Amino acid sequence: MHITPRFSESGTGKDLGVRRALVLEYNQGQSAMPRVTGRGALERSAIADLFKHTLSQIPTVFGQIMYLASLRDPNSGVYRHHGLSVTFGRQDSVQALSESHTRVFLEWLEMPLAEKHPDLIAYLESLEDGRDAAIRHWRRTKSYLVNVPSSATSAEKELFSKDLDLLLEVL
Repeated sequence: MHITPRFSESGTGKDLGVRRALVLEYNQGQSAMPRVTGRGALERSAIADLFKHTLSQIPTVFGQIMYLASLRDPNSGVYRHHGLSVTFGRQDSVQALSESHTRVFLEWLEMPLAEKHPDLIAYLESLEDGRDAAIRHWRRTKSYLVNVPSSATSAEKELFSKDLDLLLEVL
């Protein structure tokens, strides 16, 4: 059975109920357990959802890098985000997180130092333990390097490291 649902963009409770019913009906007889999705999830990709609901809420590019890196398991390198996995499936979730981490990282690398400086300051000032504690710790340990996506080349890692070393020296 093929269903081509048409929905209004009004977002009424009735539309949401119809969507859920159609998703359940369409998935009946399928081997996988049907996923019930919320309003709009059927129209967006996992990467678009991640940007709209999460990354766009983080005001700094450096903060976005740090957030995405925090979702990567340090033992396996696999990204985990419960909400994306439930809505889009584990594979699409992992792919969206990995691709987003790479994109945001490359965006940071392409920024001129004159833009990186205020972006980094804004991120550091948002930290609970304060800017100075983070700067001291990073200069001593270079722990910021764990936030580089695994897809980064050696040259990209080196540029990231040199830029941060320079910015931390200035700060």
